[in-house]
Amino acid sequence: MYGGFWDNLRNAFKYNNNSLYKLIAINLLTFAGILVARIILSLSGAGELYKMLLGFIMMPADLGIFILQPWSILTYMFLHEGIFHILFNMLFLYWFGMLVNEYLGSRKLANLYILGGIAGALFYVLMYNISPLFSDVISASKMLGASAGVYAIVVGAATLSPNTTFRLIFIGDVKIKYIAIFYVVIAFANSAGSNAGGELAHLGGAAMGYFYILQLRNGSDWGRPIQAIGQFFESLFSAKRKVKVTYRKKSYTEQKTTNSSSKNPSTSYSKSADATQEEIDQILDKIAEKGYEALSKEEKRKLFEFSKK
Repeated sequence: MYGGFWDNLRNAFKYNNNSLYKLIAINLLTFAGILVARIILSLSGAGELYKMLLGFIMMPADLGIFILQPWSILTYMFLHEGIFHILFNMLFLYWFGMLVNEYLGSRKLANLYILGGIAGALFYVLMYNISPLFSDVISASKMLGASAGVYAIVVGAATLSPNTTFRLIFIGDVKIKYIAIFYVVIAFANSAGSNAGGELAHLGGAAMGYFYILQLRNGSDWGRPIQAIGQFFESLFSAKRKVKVTYRKKSYTEQKTTNSSSKNPSTSYSKSADATQEEIDQILDKIAEKGYEALSKEEKRKLFEFSKK
């Protein structure tokens, strides 16, 4: 996008249209914060306090508990405790997220991740409350992890471009549709095992990834409410540009330059020709529906110029 992976990650919050690195950065920062809190509280003999605080931001299966902490449907999808848990989630988010970002753009990538996380949480709660298998453990069951959102990204990417290939160690080139199918089958096979809650959330996220892309191709973006909320918060925290107005008389040389350039349209390219965010969104929708080759030369130019910002 703007530079190497680490440069993009370090500057994740300095740029707009950079959702992939923002999501990775939020997950990594949250993981670091939880790790520090766990070590400090455990060494100080307050391990139970740590568990209680973590429980307030994990996703509970019990509806009675969830009603008291509704924010957990969002916070849980950025939480990890194990190093390998976050490592594999972030790797898959990056690999498949790059593809989704290329086809749909930054905003829809964020929409898909969040909608996948929400769908995973809702399916997890639903199954724990209707299945007799979980009746004895529902009150103590809570979930954390980005897996549901990541599964939505993986299946969404496979739905967008099923024949794109990834090179896997010891295996070689594999089409991503087979990778997605493999992981969905594994999640289904383990949905009654020791990590049933997590696997059920994976299935909910995977379903959202598939249906989100189908609806997008039909002209319906389920992520518009998520996008509107995100734009609202962006407007709150983004710095407003200061406008400075000065008045001075133009010199003869400046007037001559201005007049001569106005007579030659080729040398007076205006910034008004730049694409707006709305135009870029329409172009990305067209790519999702008809493919990149369906774009006109002007649309390709606008997309290219916008990607350099």
